[in-house]
Amino acid sequence: MRQSELTIRGLILGAVIAIVFTAANVYLGLRVGLTIASSIPAAVISMGVFRLFRTGSIRENNIVQTVASAGGTLSAIIFVLPGLVMIGWWQGFPFWLTFLVCALGGTLGVLFSIPLRRALVVNSQLPFPEGVAAAEVLKVGATGDEAPQDAIERAKGPLIVLVGALTAAGAQVVSFMGLAAATVQSVFRVGSGVSGVTVGFSLALVGAGHLVGISVGIAMLVGLVISWAVLMPLLTSGMSGDIAEIAETVFRSQVRFIGAGTIGVAAIWSLLKLVGPVAKGMADTLRAGAGAKTGTQDDRDLPIGVIGLVSLVCLAAIGALIYDFIAGGPLAALTWPLVVGGVVFALVIGAFIATVAGYMAGLIGASNSPVSGIGILAIVSGSLLLAVFAQPILGAGATNALVALALFTVAIVFSIATISNDNLQDLKTGQLVGASPWRQQIALIVGVLAGAAVIGPVLDLLNHAYGFPGDPNRAAIAAEPLGAPQAALISTLARGVLNAELDWNLIAIGAGIGVVMIFLDEVLGALKLMRISPLAVGIGMYLPMDATQPVIVGAIIGWLYNRAVEKRENAEMAKRFGVLLASGLIVGESLLGILNAGLIVGTGNAAPIAVVGADFAAASQWAGAALFAVLLAISYAWVSRQSRARG
Repeated sequence: MRQSELTIRGLILGAVIAIVFTAANVYLGLRVGLTIASSIPAAVISMGVFRLFRTGSIRENNIVQTVASAGGTLSAIIFVLPGLVMIGWWQGFPFWLTFLVCALGGTLGVLFSIPLRRALVVNSQLPFPEGVAAAEVLKVGATGDEAPQDAIERAKGPLIVLVGALTAAGAQVVSFMGLAAATVQSVFRVGSGVSGVTVGFSLALVGAGHLVGISVGIAMLVGLVISWAVLMPLLTSGMSGDIAEIAETVFRSQVRFIGAGTIGVAAIWSLLKLVGPVAKGMADTLRAGAGAKTGTQDDRDLPIGVIGLVSLVCLAAIGALIYDFIAGGPLAALTWPLVVGGVVFALVIGAFIATVAGYMAGLIGASNSPVSGIGILAIVSGSLLLAVFAQPILGAGATNALVALALFTVAIVFSIATISNDNLQDLKTGQLVGASPWRQQIALIVGVLAGAAVIGPVLDLLNHAYGFPGDPNRAAIAAEPLGAPQAALISTLARGVLNAELDWNLIAIGAGIGVVMIFLDEVLGALKLMRISPLAVGIGMYLPMDATQPVIVGAIIGWLYNRAVEKRENAEMAKRFGVLLASGLIVGESLLGILNAGLIVGTGNAAPIAVVGADFAAASQWAGAALFAVLLAISYAWVSRQSRARG
């Protein structure tokens, strides 16, 4: 008899968790430019709630984490939408308008990625690190007939996840108290130029690195070296002044744009390589109809007719939103061309981004996918189209309105990207635990609606409390606005293109690097050597070093661990135990990050549990490094011993 799966209580519990995680992520993303993946924490919470009532199956728990994951992921819309306030076009976030932008884009993100499932999830070797981690968490937390059959694994599996979670959570608590730094930075001269090293101590990112594997880790290392050992010294050559400020400014304003160019070329190449598999996946979806099964597993997607009909409804509604956005303003003379162009842009660029974002999630995980890089490419292309076709007709007086339209349309496209990035990760989890794809796809849409409902009110609250940099209408209570780094960058880009101020040479340099990396990767593939993913290289160039370095460390540690246990009789179990430890590290840090976000919002204090002041900063760096190294050494030594135990 099939276990319960898509239930009302599961959808409600998932929606509640989605609302909480989305609110926390909105605040954190605006403050530090990062959001927290909610899939694995949601799975843990779901299992805990259902166990209190001695009920719930692995598939029902999977539905809960699917709903929560979609809602939490949609919070990344904050990387674009606040730009409308920053340029003075909006003075707040109208509930229904914000809700519809997020809900329509997010729903299209679900629908556009469904035809990709067979190509990227079922018939590919992509690692899907967070999807695999979530599945392992669900499996080791299962009870009854769904529990692991091996005695050692059944006994030790949940313990390993728990130990990993407590280890990462404990490290987070020490960090939030101010006793151990989360990063250590050193900036220095290289000849007449500037470079630096920033070491991050995130155990969750180490866990992600273990899961993505050594090939992706090395590719990210290559990107990091290109940015900091080559580009930074060259671009800062001869500059004088505070070297830390020089490094931050040049990386943010030049190197990241080069990285975005590399990501763009690699993304296009990835898309071209996927044309065949995606076409086959769509054909399989059409042929599968109502009776598709893989063994005993229901392998049906939502029917292609339903996908097409709902997509058309969403696109029509998007057209109505754009019409309302333009009506009566400086762009009214081109209302219908801009409405039709906006809908086509959402359709074409959205479908492209759905493929690329889904592929990136499979390659390095949803948390580490540079969706803000995708946002950069979308805003540049959208603004460029407006600059070429609309601006000459409307004149310079309409420039600010065109910037606003670009941001508004890209916000919809960005919702598509973030959900596509999450959707396939969740469907991979579902595949590994025997879930029904069509049921998960319904759950994803429910999660989108739950997340969309809370984003507007939270943004409006934070706008009134803090405001955003550059907003000419800012009338917030707090003296300092929230940084909103990605939104500031993307709104600056839109202005740069439409005011003819963007340096295209940077994008071109990045594109050239991307072409070289594609050639190198294909040569390595022909020689049957370890591949160097061009997309991962671009990611390593684009993201800050403290975000990429722990992933690289985790990839190397995971490779060394797997080599160390390779010759054991139970080598595969030992390797799975390593995956469980990595999953636990992600669980612990994610849960504590969300809890701390709640404390920050509740207390109004950026460091609510800090016990030391700024005078302890130097000592905390040494403490952070020591804690990071010791906890990793102890954790991996301990998990290695667990597979030797007898059940």
